[in-house]
Formats: sequence, structure tokens, C-alpha cells
Amino acid sequence: MAILVGSKTKAIVWGITGSQGTFHTQLMLEYGTKIVAGVTPGRGGKEVHGVPVFDTAQEAMQKTKANAAIIFVPAPYAKDATLEAISANLNPVIVITEGIPVKDEIQVMQVAKQKNAVIIGPNTPGIIIPNQCKLGIMPGHIFKKGPIGLVSRSGTLTYEIAASLTNAGLGQTTCLGVGGDPVVGLSFVDVLEMFRKDPATKGIAMIGEIGGDAEEMAAEYIKRTRYPKKVAAFIAGRAAPPGKRMGHAGAIITGKAGTAETKIESLRRAGVKIAVKPGEIAKLLKLRSH
Repeated sequence: MAILVGSKTKAIVWGITGSQGTFHTQLMLEYGTKIVAGVTPGRGGKEVHGVPVFDTAQEAMQKTKANAAIIFVPAPYAKDATLEAISANLNPVIVITEGIPVKDEIQVMQVAKQKNAVIIGPNTPGIIIPNQCKLGIMPGHIFKKGPIGLVSRSGTLTYEIAASLTNAGLGQTTCLGVGGDPVVGLSFVDVLEMFRKDPATKGIAMIGEIGGDAEEMAAEYIKRTRYPKKVAAFIAGRAAPPGKRMGHAGAIITGKAGTAETKIESLRRAGVKIAVKPGEIAKLLKLRSH
């Protein structure tokens, strides 16, 4: 079992002819992901690593049976690329691009909502189902098949915690980054709900960070629904000074809201085990699995 993508996923890469698109398409293909087409306006008829390139999504869809999209387009053009993917009924749409203007993100999310399209990101490392499918930029070798679902707001911490889970003998069902921007598609609550319905996922590793209220919303959801699976969390940015942006556009504390303390307190009250260091998540999930 997996959530959102799997071995039957066939993806189109937007921006496949750019340096990032070309590089990561090769790695995704090597992982076994079915990349069936690329879209770059003006580059139709070319091939990248044996993948045909089309000028528009419409052409790509006519020639392939694609059902998902991944976006590597530079920030100023990412909105149009994402909207094109949504209108082609591709689902999910994974938006790797960072630095997209907030007004563009808001517009995209409104359209996605109307069309019932799932957006992962923007500013995400993507999604991986170990041994099945990788739509993203994460290093595939650190992930291993197993019972833990991983959801994160941080790219690099995703890799660090996935590696420590794998080293502890705890493989993963699905690992995904919701994205580090103030406006993102999937929320922690959305992903927790998907993991709840996935019988293969026995426990969840949740990686939050300062800024926004995504973790507080997740805590409220876990408590209110008496979430049936064990959850362990790590919150990045405990030492961050208020008002200073830390790495991600979404990681900024304003007043009392969004601090590591409020997030940790909310999650603790909901029964979530809190890791002080990233490497402790595996221990917390292991201890609770007996």
C-alpha cells in the first residue's frame, strides 16, 4: 500500500530540459519511476534520457497515459506550469520550485481546490514510495520499505530522519514533504488522514518547524479524532529568534504564534511523542511499537 503515488504512476516532468529537470529525471528513472513525457514550450520533439518532450500538456497527454506531474520550472513560470498540469487532470502535482510568489501560490491552490487536484509543495523535496516510485529530489538509497509514514516541512531533515529510521530497521510506507512555503497544497492534517486510511502505515514520523500553525492544527486533529496510530514528532528551529526568517519562507515566528514551544506543547497534549534530536524519532516509534 502507498498513498498518492505508486508503481502504476506515470508522470510528466515540466521543465525537463532545464538542468534540474534533466538531472532529476535521470535519477527518478533509475529509481524505477515511470516518467513518460516532459513538457517544455518550444522544445517539442526532443528527448531527454529517452523521454519524449512536448510543447504542451495536451500533446503529452494525447501520446501518454500520464496521471501525475512534477514541476521543475523556474519560479516566475511555475504558476502557469502548475495550472497547465491541473487542467490536464494530472493528480497529484508535485511542485519542487522554491521562491514562487505567494499571490501565485494562492491562485494555484484555489484552482486546485475547485478541480480536486492534490498539490504537493511548492518548495518540497517531493514524495517517495520506497522500491516503487520517486517523484522528487530526495536521495533514493536512504529509504527502505517498511511500516512508518513520514511527513515533513523540511527537505534536509526528511533525509536525515529517513536515514535514521532505515538504520534502526524501520522502513517507510510513504515519505513526503508538504513544502516549506507559507502557502502549500497538502497539510499535515491531510497527510495524517491518508496515513490513517493506509493499513500498511503503523506509525508516523512528523517533522515540523517554527512558523505558521500547521503543527498546532495537526495536534488538534490528532486529539479530536483520537488518532489511532502512534505519532512521533521533531520540531526544527527551537533556537530561532522571533521575527527572523529561518531558511524557509514559512519559517518565521510572529508574537507567541508559531514558536517551537507552542507547537511542542500542542503536540504533547495530543499524545504525540516529541524528539529533542532528529535521531530520536526512530527510538520513540520503536519503543512504542512493542
